[in-house]
Amino acid sequence: MTTYSEHLFTAPDGVKTYYRRYPAGSGSERLPVLCMHGLTRNSRDFEKVAPRIAGQGRSVIAVDVRGRGRSDYDPNPDNYTPAKYVEDMIGLLGSVGWHEVVALGTSMGGLMTMVMAAATPGIVKAAVINDIGPVIDPKGLKRIQGYVGGGGPYNSWEDAAEAVRSINGVAFPNETDHEFWLAFARRICREEDGKVVLDYDPAISRPVQSGDVAPPDLWPFFDALAAVPLLLVRGALTDLLSMDTVEEMQRRSPQMTLAQVPNVGHAPLLTEAVAQDALDAFLDRVD
Repeated sequence: MTTYSEHLFTAPDGVKTYYRRYPAGSGSERLPVLCMHGLTRNSRDFEKVAPRIAGQGRSVIAVDVRGRGRSDYDPNPDNYTPAKYVEDMIGLLGSVGWHEVVALGTSMGGLMTMVMAAATPGIVKAAVINDIGPVIDPKGLKRIQGYVGGGGPYNSWEDAAEAVRSINGVAFPNETDHEFWLAFARRICREEDGKVVLDYDPAISRPVQSGDVAPPDLWPFFDALAAVPLLLVRGALTDLLSMDTVEEMQRRSPQMTLAQVPNVGHAPLLTEAVAQDALDAFLDRVD
């Protein structure tokens, strides 16, 4: 498995963003990939995806967005917005000399991809958007509002795994193996003072609870991706991305490829066979 190095990027406001950098595994370097996670997640979401991509000859960066994982918590929770996250990403990319990337964004990371494409034209040369679109289904948003910022601490990893399963089981109804949920918990939690806690700042919930999770009209941001190769991965059971929205995305971006992952909701892990095959085929077409 490809190893990674660990780094910190310091934004102008002093907040540090942690990221993992995976070197291209072989051959001549191809367009690098920036992996951006979902709302309550972190770079560990890509611990299997990033090495696979790097092994195909691409450098990969997987970030902990501010307020998550090993990145700083922001003293001003009003900064927990996609616009501020994108500022961090553009600054980080500039610091490593990456001026063009394939953006791979899950959920919130997909929103960041759209905002980045609009804010800095030309930086996103191709995009993979995982289970999100310019219209966020109210059913899914309500579900997220019901758990973000709450939960824990847990007395053990076993307790954490059961709690994670109770929240995310609806998205993975076929996953009955306890080891799956234990691994899931280890990606989104950490140990602290003898307890297991969720690995994010609870204050990230403030904009979510107010409904201010993204600009009110995301279609102009999506349209900024219209000219680039685009892959949309959708969980067949998702409650956040309706087929009506998908159809409008396809109308606006006719070259967009759609991969639907069966028996999975929000959001696919990108390790499912359908998602892996779609991602491999997509990246194979991108220089």
